[in-house]
Amino acid sequence: MLFLTVKCLCGTFDISVGDALRFLGPSYIACTLDQASASIHLLAAHSTCPGMSTSPSSLPWLFLFLFLSALFCSSQADVGSAAHYSPPYLPTACRGSDPSQFPSSNLFGSAGEGIWDNGAACGRQYLVRCISAPVLGTCVPGKTIQIKIVDRALSSVSRPSRKDTTMALSTTAFAAIANSSAKFVNIEFQQV
Repeated sequence: MLFLTVKCLCGTFDISVGDALRFLGPSYIACTLDQASASIHLLAAHSTCPGMSTSPSSLPWLFLFLFLSALFCSSQADVGSAAHYSPPYLPTACRGSDPSQFPSSNLFGSAGEGIWDNGAACGRQYLVRCISAPVLGTCVPGKTIQIKIVDRALSSVSRPSRKDTTMALSTTAFAAIANSSAKFVNIEFQQV
C-alpha cells in the first residue's frame, strides 16, 4: 500500500492515499519518493491536518497531484533487455567456483557491460519485470522477480541467448517473467 507522509503545522502524519483524499487540499510545496519505505513525502503549504475538512472543489486538484506524483516521483526504474543463459554457471567472474553465491531460489543473473561497473555489480540485487518482447504474449503479466548478479555476461562460461543485453538471467529467473522459448525480452529493472 502506498502511504503519504504529510508534514503540516500540526505535525507529521503517515496516511494512506485513500485517507489523503478525505482531507488534503491542492496546496503543497514539494514531494519526494522514499524508496526504502515506498512512500511519497508531501510537504503541505497550509495547516491542513487530519480531521479538518476541505472544500469538495479541491478534490480534482488532489487527484491530479496524486497522479502526477505517482508518474514522476515513483518512476525510478530503468529500461533494458534481458537474455537467458543455461548451466554450467560456475566459475563466475564474481566469486569463482563458490556455489554459495547462488540464491536458493535460483533467481540470479549475469551483468551486461552497461551495469557491470568494473565488477561492482557483483552481489547487487535487482527487481526485474518483463515489459515487452518481439512476440506478443511472451511476458508473464504482472510478475516481478528479485535477482542477484553473480557473473559478467561477457565472460560467463555459458553464453547468453543474445549478446549485448543489460543482463542475462538464469533459466529459472527468465522463465519466471517470460516464455522460456524467447531469445530476449525488454525489461524494467531497479536496483534494490
